Amino acid sequence: MSKITDPIADMLTRIRNGQQAKHASVRIPGSKMKLAIAEILKKYGYIESVTWRDEGPQGQIDVELRYDKDKLPMIKNITRVSRSSRRVYVGVGEIPKVLNGLGISVLSTSKGVISDRDAKAQHVGGEIICTVY
Repeated sequence: MSKITDPIADMLTRIRNGQQAKHASVRIPGSKMKLAIAEILKKYGYIESVTWRDEGPQGQIDVELRYDKDKLPMIKNITRVSRSSRRVYVGVGEIPKVLNGLGISVLSTSKGVISDRDAKAQHVGGEIICTVY
């Protein structure tokens, strides 16, 4: 197995591919940051549930995907913004609106991994990890 250079991009791709294939859930290699991102997606209703499993050397995250009544995925687009080759940092006043406020950005801040709405409420900026709508 090859080494993954961007584990967060791998997580987002697994979620995207799982929804395109209409899977009920996906399993992702675990980390604290990935778990925090998944918890934010659950909080805003993009995924059904998140479960941590102590399996293997680093643990696993089980993500139950969510679909609407017409069996369409709740996540229309999930995009990695800040990459290892190009980091994107923003101040609190520069946090972009995703789809005119219908979507969310996930940020890594000094207060932890939080959504754009929570970052504005706590008045902190940080690195934009991804956008979801």
